[in-house]
Amino acid sequence: MASTANNPFFARSTLPYQLPAFTEITDEHYRPAFLRGMTEQLVEVGVITGTTDAPTFANTLLALERSGRTLARVAEVFFNKSSSDSSDFTAGLEEELAPLLAAHADTIRLDPALYSRIATLHAQRTSLDLDAESLYLVDRYFTEFTLAGAGLSDDEKQTLRDLNARLSTLTTRFDKNLLADTNELALIIDDVSDLDGLTDGEISAAAEAARERQLDGKYLISLVLPTSHPYLASLTNRGVRERLLAASRARGIRSDAAGAGNDNRPLVIEITHLRAQRARLLGFDSHAAYVTADETAKTPGAVWDMLGRLAPAAARNARVEQADLQAVIDAEGAGFELAAWDWAFYTEKVRRAKYDVDTAAMRPYFELENVLANGVFYAANRLYGLTFTARPDLIGWHPEARVFEVATEGGSPVGLYIGDFYTRDSKRGGAWMNALVSQSTLLGTDTTVVCNNLNVSKPAAGQPTLLTYDQVTTLFHEFGHALHGLLARATFPKFSGTNVYRDFVEFPSQVNEMWMLWPEVLANYARHYETGEAMPQQLVDRIQASAAFNEGFLTSEYLAAALLDQAWHRIDAGTIITDVARFEADVLASVGLDNTSVPTRYSSTYFAHTFSGGYDAGYYSYIWSEVLDADAVEWFRDNGGLTRANGERFRNRLLGVGGTKDPLEAYRHWRGRDADLQPLLDRRGLN
Repeated sequence: MASTANNPFFARSTLPYQLPAFTEITDEHYRPAFLRGMTEQLVEVGVITGTTDAPTFANTLLALERSGRTLARVAEVFFNKSSSDSSDFTAGLEEELAPLLAAHADTIRLDPALYSRIATLHAQRTSLDLDAESLYLVDRYFTEFTLAGAGLSDDEKQTLRDLNARLSTLTTRFDKNLLADTNELALIIDDVSDLDGLTDGEISAAAEAARERQLDGKYLISLVLPTSHPYLASLTNRGVRERLLAASRARGIRSDAAGAGNDNRPLVIEITHLRAQRARLLGFDSHAAYVTADETAKTPGAVWDMLGRLAPAAARNARVEQADLQAVIDAEGAGFELAAWDWAFYTEKVRRAKYDVDTAAMRPYFELENVLANGVFYAANRLYGLTFTARPDLIGWHPEARVFEVATEGGSPVGLYIGDFYTRDSKRGGAWMNALVSQSTLLGTDTTVVCNNLNVSKPAAGQPTLLTYDQVTTLFHEFGHALHGLLARATFPKFSGTNVYRDFVEFPSQVNEMWMLWPEVLANYARHYETGEAMPQQLVDRIQASAAFNEGFLTSEYLAAALLDQAWHRIDAGTIITDVARFEADVLASVGLDNTSVPTRYSSTYFAHTFSGGYDAGYYSYIWSEVLDADAVEWFRDNGGLTRANGERFRNRLLGVGGTKDPLEAYRHWRGRDADLQPLLDRRGLN
């Protein structure tokens, strides 16, 4: 009875800001809510298409925007939970729901009567007397329905439905396999001496992780999503470093009896082939062409040209860096050739020698609570006037998910920010932002609920959480997404928050990274967790001086993944790849990124962004957006930096726009011109 009569998803939450009632939600509520939500939306769409009245903006698009509220409520909660606190139940239900949700979306997008009404409005749009956002809504619906296949024949639509259903199942299974392998391949260490080089906090975190798996007396190093692991920079035991990298790269390729069920290679091959088939059905040469047609890039050729332009310089810089690292190894008389598992460790040695920068020495100054309150929140307050107040009375989806109330400097409510920062076996790797409640004036929702998930190792009770330099960067980055979700204002749900072109969505988050090392911000949060002393200025200066250090490696590993993603999705429907490893090797060799010491950031079998995370043929968007980011940082530096005036201009012309207009048009409105590529080349040392 609880799943039907008292289902929390069947009505808006009455909690502040419509925060989902996590204390009331149980597993039995999800499936009935999904089924009812899909049924309700189809009835609502049936009312739109069943009327004999001529199509109007109100009776077609406004009605469509208002539809599916129950489905939206349960989907936002469930998919956040399945990512951040999964279980056998959520994994099973997600796999069951994937084809049902794909079929539901197709039923709406492929409805000929609905498409006819949208097409009529699109043809009449200039005479409808609509405001700019409404006119853009007409254009977006027509474009999206057309690209989704609404104009296909009935037989073609059925083929498309079958492809979408199968793909939804495969991508869900890929993610499930990856999480299982990530947990199963976590490195178990018997002797604490093998952890030499790690801090006391990192060792206590490894001991705590082992205890949680009933491995008392041992130590467990959880894997992270990218190929490289942060501990590779510190572990002095070369054999342990090799084991750790090998475990990371083994995800999704084990075909032995123990891991056969987690082999993602067949899924990669089938997913890319089915995507190519779907693209051909929709009139495109490849899946990459299909995806970029509705992004700012417009063509895969534009993407490949940019990535290809950067790759040779990145590879060359990486070779120079590699020679420096090998020189250190040789000078020590170590007697071995630099391998991938040595790169981070010897990079830190060279960094210390060249710039006198020890990133491990920074960690006492990067205590999580200080970084969050006096760094991340502080910068948002200085720029946008936002305040953040802890709300321990409001409960998140997990005891570690902490809720903060967000308001303007005048006290007006903005929404809730939820931070879930620690890693656990039930959480997928990486870091991300979700919206649980999205703003829309049409729906009467003026505030938002957004959340950030990170994967920081949790120390033993009573120990501080000291972040690495990269983890601080990640926190500022993901909070940039959260700010986008909190500050965007739109009439229609379709344009709320971060609902923008995929190759633009990373721009606000990347811009927010700049405040991490901004002098006023850094001085406010980078304080020793024991003494309270500020990070020494000479260390700050050295960090700034070494900003471009190791960029050859970092750019190469990223570009390798981005080009690999493009290569998989430039395949035509008549080509079937049979050997995943061979395909990867050939692609990397063709662009000069086949350096065994610089592995790709993600190999195909654990490339969640492209095979389960919605970035298929779109992983290029990080560096595509970084062109805008680097250009934007230059503007802030030239215009006074961290000021309320600059924050308001950026908020009003970019963050606050959401998806209500073309993002490049919004950028030009803010910047006064298109972005220049030169700042990116300077930043990454690619001149």
